[in-house]
Amino acid sequence: MTGRHFLQIPGPTNVPDRVLQAIGRPTIDHRGPDFAELTHGVLAGLKKLCDCSGDVFLYPASGTGAWEAALVNTTSPGDTVLMYETGHFAKLWSELAQNLGLKAQVIAGSWRSGADANAIADALRQDINHQIRAVCVVHNETSTGCVSPIAEVRAALDAAGHPALLLVDTISSLGSIPYSHDRFGADVTIGCSQKGLMLPPGLSFNAVGAKAMDAAKQARMTRSYWSWPAMAVANRSGAFPYTPSTNLLFGLREALAIFEEEGLASILARHARHAAATRAAVEAWGLETVCTTPSHHSSSLTAVFLPEGHSADAFRAAVLKTFNMSLGNGLSRLADKVFRIGHLGDFNDLMLAGTLSGVEMGLALCQAPHRAGGVQAALAHLQKSLI
Repeated sequence: MTGRHFLQIPGPTNVPDRVLQAIGRPTIDHRGPDFAELTHGVLAGLKKLCDCSGDVFLYPASGTGAWEAALVNTTSPGDTVLMYETGHFAKLWSELAQNLGLKAQVIAGSWRSGADANAIADALRQDINHQIRAVCVVHNETSTGCVSPIAEVRAALDAAGHPALLLVDTISSLGSIPYSHDRFGADVTIGCSQKGLMLPPGLSFNAVGAKAMDAAKQARMTRSYWSWPAMAVANRSGAFPYTPSTNLLFGLREALAIFEEEGLASILARHARHAAATRAAVEAWGLETVCTTPSHHSSSLTAVFLPEGHSADAFRAAVLKTFNMSLGNGLSRLADKVFRIGHLGDFNDLMLAGTLSGVEMGLALCQAPHRAGGVQAALAHLQKSLI
């Protein structure tokens, strides 16, 4: 098809040309002085982005690898971890914990809001023998577009006087939604490359606080590839315990430079503005977002229900075939009911206008019940915010 493809899934996201060009540089010796400088620079940049005063450990892996790294470095076989099921990815994390031989105590959620800090507090108060080793929360649930209030969860742990670690998945929130490892009181922050960081998949990381590093000294879970202590030793000289993703690190350095140039506050405001404009369009169409708690709406993506009796997957297929635009699909219990609009990363007003135009034309094409005027509502919001 002529023209550009609109990749509007919630990740992997569009990669800026300058990041692609950086990745395309000639490969260098990963044990040489130039690479050591690269390593120290990107680790420092990630620490700043996470607002973490501790260490950051970077892996050639997907976000799932970073989940596993967080768990195997902080727990022992048979330990209990408390998980709040906010959606598909929180559910996957609990399944991963069980596959590792941990006991996953899951608080069931509606999938229409973020984690309930009060429910977490109740579970911790009932754990009078402190069997729960860690509380695991997804900051931005990519399957639903719901954000969990991490600072409130930290307050719940503190109010309960519970020693459990707080592990936070920021895979689809970091660089798109306000987050601070230190100020929010996280012990481990989990992130990866292909969402707000504007890179291809292949890099993931743990940002680690002092309490979690202490826990790693006592943890007895089998670990080798994911070992924080091994990483810490190698990173001091700018190296890794094994061959890293050298060219993706070039891209990460360029992406971090983009963050510095635009400024994190400006980037977060841009994401919030685009999310609000998207929700204005959804409301004007007469459709319903998955997230029903206004304070939990995501700035990274918006998940939208198609009216009952209409296939969201058929709608997405028609949009792709007719307008060359990819939208995110519904996952697990939301399969074929929901489409997801990604509006994170390398994204601007005209890209959002084009995306929403494709959605509105697709709704008409598929004869899905809706009102016209969603695009105009979004444009009015964008224009008002520019004045």
